[in-house]
Amino acid sequence: MRITAIHSTSVPIASAIRNAYIDFSKMTASLVAVVTDVKKNGKRVVGYGFNSNGRYAQTGLLAERFIPRVMQADPAALVNDEGTNLDPHKIWACAMANEKPGGHGERSVAVGVIDMAVWDAVAKIEGKQLYRLLAECYNDGKVDDKVFVYAAGGYYYPGKNLTALQDEMKKYLDLGYSVVKMKIGGESLADDMKRIDAVIKIVGSPARLAVDANGRFDLKTAVEYARALAPYGLFWYEEAGDPLDYQLQAELAHHYDHPMATGENLFSMQDARNLIRYGGMRADRDWLQFDCALSYGLVEYMRTLAMLKDNGWSPRRCIPHGGHQMSLNIAAGLGLGGNESYPDLFQPFGGFPDGTPVEHGHVTMPQVPGVGFEAKAALYKVMKALAN
Repeated sequence: MRITAIHSTSVPIASAIRNAYIDFSKMTASLVAVVTDVKKNGKRVVGYGFNSNGRYAQTGLLAERFIPRVMQADPAALVNDEGTNLDPHKIWACAMANEKPGGHGERSVAVGVIDMAVWDAVAKIEGKQLYRLLAECYNDGKVDDKVFVYAAGGYYYPGKNLTALQDEMKKYLDLGYSVVKMKIGGESLADDMKRIDAVIKIVGSPARLAVDANGRFDLKTAVEYARALAPYGLFWYEEAGDPLDYQLQAELAHHYDHPMATGENLFSMQDARNLIRYGGMRADRDWLQFDCALSYGLVEYMRTLAMLKDNGWSPRRCIPHGGHQMSLNIAAGLGLGGNESYPDLFQPFGGFPDGTPVEHGHVTMPQVPGVGFEAKAALYKVMKALAN
């Protein structure tokens, strides 16, 4: 058993949208195919991976460092002790050989893409859905057959007025979502409050709306928004300040009693631990959004979950960023609180397998081996082309 090739490419996920910090007009992502010599049902097993939106493709890092390390390793050093499957932990250690501590911002994305593809291949070799494999190996066999998902959108579009924003949110409700998210911080506080009021008229309750500032605010502005938002009782107030400004986050907690969320731009267990230690996050109400596809993959994510447990946090307080099927599998198999979803954006990478409905804010896990990419036709078409 061995990996025979790892292919990678950069793919566009551009869109004419912006949040409070960046626009997505030139956004790209890395796509990786890990080809094995294993055959199931007469077909070679290939694992696929990609990185979440918001971070660009890591073409150079993959080609120059991480893929060569794996491909040049002794194949016997990359399989489990029984020799029956690939070992994601050993492959991760191989990819990270000779890397200094720290410096998590971009290489964590490259490693996360490979890691996703490896786990996809491992589950396919086992002939199991990834979430069931994870539950069996790491969660005493406990599976969430249904997972909470919320619809992320509400970006700033050119010429988009309040009616268009309301129409977007109504569409998400019609699709079966019970919670929606919108962007703030890209306009004035007064204009953002008008947008929030307009969306609440559609969703019916502030508790069904989350808002996301994408790290835009300084402390003064973050507190001004907190005071304006506090009377509403929103689902959460997300990433008010720079993701590494733990002091800002901790101070903000003194001004906002309702749930807050952050973590999507923290890319290692160590950074996540610093957030828990110094960021003033409250385990009884706040949400953590670490995204395995951006933070060294599932191998590192499990270290983060272990750290959270040691610090009194339940995995149910984790709802990963990214809106992809990998995090959906992790949520179902390791007992997270849910997963983000992009019903309209970043296609074909966002969303769920074809024919998977959202019902009362939850999706039923599909019965597809691996991560489940093959059941999303438009996505699998792109992936399959890379492996050929």
